[in-house]
Amino acid sequence: METEQVSVKEAIVLGIVEGLTEFLPVSSTGHLILTVHILGIPHTEFIKSFEISIQLGSIMAILFLYKERFVRDYELWKRIVFAFIPTGAVGFVLYKLIKEHLIGNDLIVTVNLFVGGIVLILADRHSNRFKGFEDVTQMPLWRVFIIGLFQSIAVVPGVSRSGATIIGGMFMGLSRKSAAEFSFILAVPTMFAATGYDLTKSGASFSAEQWKLLTLGFLTAFITAFFTVKTFISFLEKHGFTLFGIYRILISFIYGSIFLL
Repeated sequence: METEQVSVKEAIVLGIVEGLTEFLPVSSTGHLILTVHILGIPHTEFIKSFEISIQLGSIMAILFLYKERFVRDYELWKRIVFAFIPTGAVGFVLYKLIKEHLIGNDLIVTVNLFVGGIVLILADRHSNRFKGFEDVTQMPLWRVFIIGLFQSIAVVPGVSRSGATIIGGMFMGLSRKSAAEFSFILAVPTMFAATGYDLTKSGASFSAEQWKLLTLGFLTAFITAFFTVKTFISFLEKHGFTLFGIYRILISFIYGSIFLL
């Protein structure tokens, strides 16, 4: 395995970027890849694992914020399972392709940031046409499964797991807020599975120093995500997703001009 090739300060920066972007519909993976490029960090196998693993820190923030629902809501758990099935299957089958060929691919990230921005704007403008459920526990399981299909698209860098899940939720009839909250909750099994599978494959080759860096990124992502989620929900109720769509389009041009031209 390579040396860690990332400093303590860089691990903290990456943790902050992860915590800020994991639950926003802007693609946390795309932003992490962009940040790695800007910092001049070699995109080694360890860095790819780092980008995957620190997402678990953000997920722990969701467990903390929504602990009451996780503990008491059986109907919610049924829907988590149904929505996770397609994502888990796609992630397991395409793991090698994703890590070896998609993560770090600047063209794929640029295109998906741009296309995702347009889709997000359109979905936000037409969301009221589909609205019919105030909470995911009111939805039939087949609709929840389709939301999971939307989330599975996010194995491709730049798509945004939260963005795909939110759009799927709104198309299936959830309000903006409920779609966003379900995307947070659904991230828990998804990211636990992704991180656990990657660490099973790669973790044994990490040095003690690399494990320390992973832990630091994890803790930084947890703290940042905790405050980001609370702020995002408040913003969403007032402004919707259009600004995030515009942001994605602008970032795609910046990303492309730096790394593709």
